[in-house]
Amino acid sequence: MTAMCSASRREFLRQCLTGAAALGAGSRQHALPEQSVLQAKSAVIVARDPLLRGTGSTVDGSRMQALLDRALQALFERDISHNPPMEAWRRLVRPGQTVSLKVNTLGGRGISTNTALVEAICERLQEAGIRANDIVVWDRDSAEMEHAGFHIATGGNRVQCFGTDRVDYEQDLAEFGSVGSRVSKILTRHTDVLINVPVLKDHDSAGVTMALKNMYGVIHNPNKYHPDGCDPYVADLNMLPAIRSRMRLSICDATTAMYEGGPAFKPEYSWKCNSLLVSQDPVALDTTGWRMIERKRAEMGMKTLEAEERAPRYITTAADHAHRLGNCDPNRIATFEI
Repeated sequence: MTAMCSASRREFLRQCLTGAAALGAGSRQHALPEQSVLQAKSAVIVARDPLLRGTGSTVDGSRMQALLDRALQALFERDISHNPPMEAWRRLVRPGQTVSLKVNTLGGRGISTNTALVEAICERLQEAGIRANDIVVWDRDSAEMEHAGFHIATGGNRVQCFGTDRVDYEQDLAEFGSVGSRVSKILTRHTDVLINVPVLKDHDSAGVTMALKNMYGVIHNPNKYHPDGCDPYVADLNMLPAIRSRMRLSICDATTAMYEGGPAFKPEYSWKCNSLLVSQDPVALDTTGWRMIERKRAEMGMKTLEAEERAPRYITTAADHAHRLGNCDPNRIATFEI
């Protein structure tokens, strides 16, 4: 994750757009990453289930659990047919730790982190030895979470679920580069391990919003950091120690995704992708997700984000010498479709 991005911004864009076709060219069902490849590259698992919704519109909880299991087992090179799913989770968490899931509920029920995915994650965390009341599902605002389908819960022997509005932000500013922000107390005081659970979607100013930009929901002043396509603000924000030291995994919800009109839900620009993107490298995950969005835009006869002058350049910044948050060069990313 510490390798710099070797391509120039323009060359990187060209590589990403070229790579979009390769990403959709075909999948390898149950194909696991080879260890030698993962040592040299950042692994991104793209797990798909065309039957995730069955014949209806609601995600099937049991199929979601199975999809999540396949993705985690593939990421950590566990044999899908012989090893229990919690073996992968035990690589991430230990009993006694507090684990928080940063969801994205800004877009309402139509384009927020799916509750079935969150339930599946919480189930496996508990099987891996994390107590229910040591798990916190959170975003910036409790009302937004309720509107997206989450049930607020505090106290008791159960998974906790609430917004930062219930506990406030730290008083002191955390600073890096262009960013100076107060960080949610959920992160600083109730989190040993952070699992990032964003959504795959277009963003009207940033280009795309996935793992890296989901951290805007961690701070008190995200509106300050939207000029210039959120560059370098997204990258600088993810360098704050409270975020970087706790981040262990990103699970991007692409069950429903958006290729235009975000971040608010625009059903006419959404599609049932029925997928999860999973990685320990948020830059590589965002690069892969960006390519998927560009591919969908091409299918719909739309211009590239670069042509619309809103390519997500903060992804490149996040991989540069000053940040080193992950790999953005497609040649340093191993994408496995299962």
